[in-house]
Amino acid sequence: MVFIQKHPLPPHFDPKKVGKLWRVPYQERANEALQWAQKHNITPAEEDKAKILLVLIDVQNTFCLPDFELFVGGRSGTAAIDDNRRLCQFIYQHLGAITQIALTMDTHYAFQIFHSSFLIDKNGNPPAPFTQITVEDVESGRWKFNPAVASSLGTSAEYGQRQLLHYTKTLKQSGKYELSIWPYHAMLGGVGHAIVPSVEEAVFFHAICRNSQPRFEIKGQHPFTEHYSAFRPEVLTDADNKPLGDKNQAFFDFMLSFDAIIFAGEAKSHCVSSSIDDLLDEIQSRDKQLANKVYLLEDCTSPVVIPGAIDYTEAANAAFKRFADAGMHIVRSTDPMETWLQV
Repeated sequence: MVFIQKHPLPPHFDPKKVGKLWRVPYQERANEALQWAQKHNITPAEEDKAKILLVLIDVQNTFCLPDFELFVGGRSGTAAIDDNRRLCQFIYQHLGAITQIALTMDTHYAFQIFHSSFLIDKNGNPPAPFTQITVEDVESGRWKFNPAVASSLGTSAEYGQRQLLHYTKTLKQSGKYELSIWPYHAMLGGVGHAIVPSVEEAVFFHAICRNSQPRFEIKGQHPFTEHYSAFRPEVLTDADNKPLGDKNQAFFDFMLSFDAIIFAGEAKSHCVSSSIDDLLDEIQSRDKQLANKVYLLEDCTSPVVIPGAIDYTEAANAAFKRFADAGMHIVRSTDPMETWLQV
């Protein structure tokens, strides 16, 4: 067991602001962080004997604030807000233990395979958000590639249609989700793309306190594939067997260089589980014992739930059980860190 000093919450942290949109006052927080580090004897991260990485999956406004496109409300209706309140408290209370923070950011454009603009029906109408697109839908002509966007994507209508069929077939063969049409979200340059302010503030405060640069991983820009995982797109090759993307080997190597890796973020059922699935595959290809250095903050992540339509709670819980069975640790941010961290 390692001793981990638990710090008080800094005066600027307001739990009531976690679910709201506001501007982080960087210079003010930077000055306070320097004073806070001195007051509480928080040393630079480079001096850490045990290197601990906190990985935050897609803690962006689009998923974390109620007025945005894909708010992860969970069954409670306030899940992402509650998750991020606990996450901020966890970061502040363990400023001296967390060596570095890495954040992934879902990043999209208007014309992508999971947006309405990409498909049309026989009358030229786009699918509504949350429509599920199956292989049978594409083969029957119920849904087809929108030829009007082909030139904008630098391709042809013929390729777009072949790719849509190839994509839905590949998803079915892999046993993954069917192609979902999502509301426009995490649009590059938009407010929804940004990290939710309270978490952004906590990450920035940590960076200045510890002299530790946060690492940002951008994902999801390719128009012809979804990209739930932080490590790879859902489908790696297109209809012509040309690459749509590849494994983010550099991120794997970076992550596994730490003594402990702690995960949080949204949504538990999609981007979080997909990321951990890919990390587990990488671990098992190297050394199964590496799974023991992975910790999942189960009270800082929640599944997608759309009341009366979709509830991924059980699927998310099943995924986490599978991760635990493989040697990863399911923990809570509110439990003393020294009781569960093994470094």
